[in-house]
Amino acid sequence: MVGPNLADMVHDPPGLTADLHRYLQEARERVVASLDGLTEYDIRRPLTPTGTNLLGLVKHLAGNELGYLGDSVGRPSPVRLPWVEDGSIWDSADMWATVEETTDYLVGLYRSAWKHADESIDELGLDAPARVSWWPEDRRETTLGALLVRVVAETAQHAGHADIVRELIDGRAGRDHDEMGDADWWSRYVGRIQHAADQYH
Repeated sequence: MVGPNLADMVHDPPGLTADLHRYLQEARERVVASLDGLTEYDIRRPLTPTGTNLLGLVKHLAGNELGYLGDSVGRPSPVRLPWVEDGSIWDSADMWATVEETTDYLVGLYRSAWKHADESIDELGLDAPARVSWWPEDRRETTLGALLVRVVAETAQHAGHADIVRELIDGRAGRDHDEMGDADWWSRYVGRIQHAADQYH
């Protein structure tokens, strides 16, 4: 019986790729689900002083995946992003949806980016060399694995942002909200937090 290749285990411990991919997919789906049931206005409007909005998060993450898990690993997507091509990404054009950019277009773009990134992960593996052209010269050379960790972290971060923005819009909280308690439980819980804060007011 032939055992596992030791070199493969060192560079890709059993289950690591699958775990990273699972966490990434869960975060992707949370971001998209944050749009459910909302009006076009609500998914586009800025909800923080820095302009954070739900559809903008979708647009931003689509570009992240195509850039880090596509272009940077030698698998450019056939879909080119206008805000990358014209350089307006450096003026944060990837963080909000223009009037012409429909929800269907941006969500479809994000799902296409998932598919392209998943193919990179499956075909190349964590040790595949990568080069991020927009990073400082001394840091540009890296690996697909390092970029996958980065994309997982950033997608999870923005999924958290999406949870909070959604709660600001209509009160719908994160996925474990109902497991924690009913409306009375949450009212008492928030009351305790407010009471503690009030002691420093």
